[in-house]
Amino acid sequence: MPELTLLDQPEKIEAIDKGGILKMCERMPHFGREAFEQAKRMAISLEKPHNIIIAGMGGSAIGGELLRSWLRDTSKTSISVSRSYTLPAYADDRSLVVAISYSGETEETLNSFLEAVERRCMVVTITSGGHLKKFSESLGVPCVTVPEGLVPRAAIAHMFFPLVFLMDRAGVVKETEEEVEESLRVLRKVSDENSPKTPLKNNKAKKLALALEGKIPIIYGFGQYRAVAQRLKCQFNENSKIPSYFEAFPELDHNEIVGWEAAKDITKHFSLLILRDPKEPTEIKHRIEITKEIASAKVARILEIRAQGHRKLARLLSTMHLGDFASVYLALLRGVDPSQTISIDNLKREMKKRLNMLAILRKKAETMR
Repeated sequence: MPELTLLDQPEKIEAIDKGGILKMCERMPHFGREAFEQAKRMAISLEKPHNIIIAGMGGSAIGGELLRSWLRDTSKTSISVSRSYTLPAYADDRSLVVAISYSGETEETLNSFLEAVERRCMVVTITSGGHLKKFSESLGVPCVTVPEGLVPRAAIAHMFFPLVFLMDRAGVVKETEEEVEESLRVLRKVSDENSPKTPLKNNKAKKLALALEGKIPIIYGFGQYRAVAQRLKCQFNENSKIPSYFEAFPELDHNEIVGWEAAKDITKHFSLLILRDPKEPTEIKHRIEITKEIASAKVARILEIRAQGHRKLARLLSTMHLGDFASVYLALLRGVDPSQTISIDNLKREMKKRLNMLAILRKKAETMR
């Protein structure tokens, strides 16, 4: 009998994945259901905003990117994602600012939150606790509280589905229930197909991880999949502990494509991962195929993730979920615990030594009560 790959050996997986990231990934459909139902029970009243700003960083901000991509072609209300200490100049009392920090301790988000309150924006927060929850309570700001005990990137469902509810409550989207229900069904299907229990021969995420092993993934998306490409780039960074990059069609065909003219001793270290959609526009389909032809002679491999589902939200989340699984499996193949982010932890410690921003923010919040 052929030797089992590590990815088909649960005891070896558990020995490496000490933080249980793979189990959290499997539970994403459950987390999504839990988050949406909890948000619906909240008594939040919102006027329709002139614009929406999602303030967050890292894994907490990606929900805003997904939201913006999902609604780009249907919502007439401008949605932006602010990844900074400050809000855009246009934020005012007609703006809805959703401040998201899973830990509740992200200093950039806390500063943006306090600025939003000062500018009299409509403000809602999403967090598991920390100073963001404390500040929300003391300043009378509605707060969607999500469960503790996850890492931010594994809490994507808890960060994203309340945003869907808030958009519905603010009148930005309508009849979201059907889209959410289909999305959760498709996520459950993707989880089952790519769980550790599903053997390599039938598991797309395991196959993808094996194909990417030893290479630097570059993820290409288009339209709504730009946000998914960005998410997967970050997942390969944080889970797999490798460099990764993303770009989007058609823009990449006006600059990045020239990079594949480099000598093969450079380009052979990269693999392309392209996000595909059964309903992709004809012009995008042609661009993808031509780009593949150009890059195929240079990169190690060209791989694809194909969306599942009928509605836009389900297709978007299905590609993301499969990619999430692949990033965790790649970490396991590399023998690294996907839950640890040593470099980020070290940076935060050094920042606190040089500038204790949380102490400054606490004083600022006290003066605003």
